Amino acid sequence: MCNIFFYQIFFNFINKSKKLRLKLTLELPSLNCEVPINYQYPLSAAIYKILANADADYSAFLHDIGYKTENELKSFKLFTFSDLKCPFGINGDRLILKDKIAEVIIAFHLPSAAETFIKGVFTNQIIEIADRKSRLKANISQVEVLSNSLVAGINHYILSPISPLVCGTKNDKGNYDYLSPESPAFIPAFVFNWKEKYKTIYGLEESDLVFRNIEVAIEYYRNPPKSRLITIKAGTTEETKVKGFVNFKLKVKANHEALDIILNAGGGLYNAMGMGCLEVLKTN
Repeated sequence: MCNIFFYQIFFNFINKSKKLRLKLTLELPSLNCEVPINYQYPLSAAIYKILANADADYSAFLHDIGYKTENELKSFKLFTFSDLKCPFGINGDRLILKDKIAEVIIAFHLPSAAETFIKGVFTNQIIEIADRKSRLKANISQVEVLSNSLVAGINHYILSPISPLVCGTKNDKGNYDYLSPESPAFIPAFVFNWKEKYKTIYGLEESDLVFRNIEVAIEYYRNPPKSRLITIKAGTTEETKVKGFVNFKLKVKANHEALDIILNAGGGLYNAMGMGCLEVLKTN
């Protein structure tokens, strides 16, 4: 059995070109299937379960340890996923899915050599999104490897969240005060978290150098950003509520290694719970 600390060593020393974005097409058993309105935690658990069936050590490493800088407690899972893409209605605390096909994008910050393995892990699997009230089993009918849409020689991009982007600052009680994109503290919090991820991979000295030149600005649609309050581990003693935002754009200037990280591992907080998944809208 492979020691889970192998993955930390593997991550730190292999080629630093790491990217993997997958689009999973889910074939639902019928119309009007139900999932929890707070489906993010059950979906995260389903992803871990599929990974564990293929490689228990890797799944345990992601779930229990994560990637971190030596001698620091903070760690990152370095993966995220989008909202479920499917027409839906709402009935109480359930989403009613109005089609027999749904899609979700999963992004990992992994060595390029892992692409074939990870794609194979999800091919022809069943993904189960369940809580105490409902249980949906869907066949993964297609797994498509996506480009992260970065273009050689271009470092200016417009990004958009495809799941709620959560940024916050710690208060005196050690809890997060969540920030709207309209808050002047939002961009500094976003950049701080981004730099911490970068430092985990490339080290403090290089992160200091790179982040001197990074630029981030918020751009708005005609309507203001929309907030979403998401409950994690709903109905348990560990229940947590987080607030994220969608319906806005991030105008960023950064090198490709830094852009890879937020496209493949997510921006902001709670990425492994399906927060902060980003896509490229256009180059700028």
